[in-house]
Amino acid sequence: MTRLAVERRDFLRATGAGVLLAGAGPVLLGACSTTDPGKETQGGGTLEKAKSAGSISIGFANESPYGYTDASGKLTGEAPELARVIFKALGINEVKGVQVDFGGLIAGLNAKRFDIVAAGMFITPERCQQVAFSEPEYCGLTGFLVPKGNPDDITKLEDVAAKPDFKIGVMTGAVEKGYAEGAGVRADQIEVFNDQTAAFEGLEAERVGAVCLTAISLRDVLKKHPGAPFEVTAPYAPKVDGKEQFGCGGFAFRKGDKDLLDAFNAELKKLKDGNKLLPIIQPFGFTEAELPGEHTAAELCGAG
Repeated sequence: MTRLAVERRDFLRATGAGVLLAGAGPVLLGACSTTDPGKETQGGGTLEKAKSAGSISIGFANESPYGYTDASGKLTGEAPELARVIFKALGINEVKGVQVDFGGLIAGLNAKRFDIVAAGMFITPERCQQVAFSEPEYCGLTGFLVPKGNPDDITKLEDVAAKPDFKIGVMTGAVEKGYAEGAGVRADQIEVFNDQTAAFEGLEAERVGAVCLTAISLRDVLKKHPGAPFEVTAPYAPKVDGKEQFGCGGFAFRKGDKDLLDAFNAELKKLKDGNKLLPIIQPFGFTEAELPGEHTAAELCGAG
């Protein structure tokens, strides 16, 4: 599925210049390899190289809360912080970041600009043809940003459909518009905004009574507006043709780096089994509702 690939990434307008960060670091100029990525990835060896060097590089798209640089220039977010924990357990103490526009992450990975993608990337069958994914670290569900107290009792899209005069905001290119239409919400009840800021302002101006997006992203929006008189409803999975709609994020690896992927998955499993995953990603707005449960990369790639 591509929900966040559509929803979140349309909001992102990162530089794509390739900023290398270790805390706050230098700018890379023309650091992209021109070697055939298919040949480069044969044989792997990235894990041993990283252990020997004591460092590993991750590609990120500077998108909160998934992977971004904070005001001090530090690389942080749920994916980089989780990566730090896992790689430290593997004896790799330094995680460096290369900032790339989201659309260039997979190409950059296969061109060896960095060693893995740590950007909350949804695991989809299409992407699985190009890269190998870790087991999922989270799954994204839908929510609504509503006035405090949720006076209209909006908890699912069917609630909107049942109120002909109620309007919701969705993002340009995002799947929520289709979800809403599938739930019986009329076209004149749906207002499309270009980005999160515009949607938030539309809610403030009462042009809409709620904004529909992933609950993770909505909580991040609200966090950026402390004191705003809004709240995020409990996450849920809309249904389309009777099938629940959600997506799960994972780390992307080159297909030739099976040793690195296997070692990463082993440490991720330890965190999941020991109930230690949530404390790492919770500071970035993730809750127990977003834990991946029994979902697997094979399932999300369409092979399980």
